[in-house]
Amino acid sequence: MKAIAAPRRRQILTLVREGELSAGEIAAHFDVTRPAVSQHLNVLKEAGLVSERRNGTRRLYRARPEGLAELKEFLEEFWDERLSALKREAEKEEKKRGNDD
Repeated sequence: MKAIAAPRRRQILTLVREGELSAGEIAAHFDVTRPAVSQHLNVLKEAGLVSERRNGTRRLYRARPEGLAELKEFLEEFWDERLSALKREAEKEEKKRGNDD
């Protein structure tokens, strides 16, 4: 969750979602230094959300669908729990209103 908390990291994930890009190509999309982009890429890599492949001196980055699937599953579980709680509260409220009539 912390890895995608920063808007810039979410933007980077969007860039590498469809295919590989070099660190330089990614950095070209932002008004920050290349080292700053490299730091973001390292956070994403450590979180398992992107993979890195070396091609000579270039490092190519791509989104890891399996890492994103784990995150999606976690978020869906959270959402399902919250929806269930909301449903229970709505049913309690409906029952209470029925008893008040």
